[in-house]
Amino acid sequence: MKKLLPLMFLLGTANWADDAKSFRGEIADSSCALNVHSLTRSHKEMLQGTAMGKTAKDCSHVCVEHYGAHYVLQDKNDVFNLDDQKKAAEFAGTKVKISGTLLSNNTIHIISIETQR
Repeated sequence: MKKLLPLMFLLGTANWADDAKSFRGEIADSSCALNVHSLTRSHKEMLQGTAMGKTAKDCSHVCVEHYGAHYVLQDKNDVFNLDDQKKAAEFAGTKVKISGTLLSNNTIHIISIETQR
């Protein structure tokens, strides 16, 4: 049975790629994206001072590392949770295209991320 477990695992996850969709937006932090401390759903207010850094990337990292936020994908109308916070952190403050699967709890299972212009 032990030899079958890796094969069963691979077969069970093979459908992720089949169901993949594209999502576009900015990797932000949940505090800014959900108006916890931002009236514009952006980093604009937070970057007026110096405590949060000078860029959207800086602000997102500070919010996640010190204020309990998590990385999200924010587009014009929606905010999606991301299941791979380590991968998302690499793209913080960046406009991206994510290939992934939308799970029932508004979380994107990330298959890949690439930067967009």
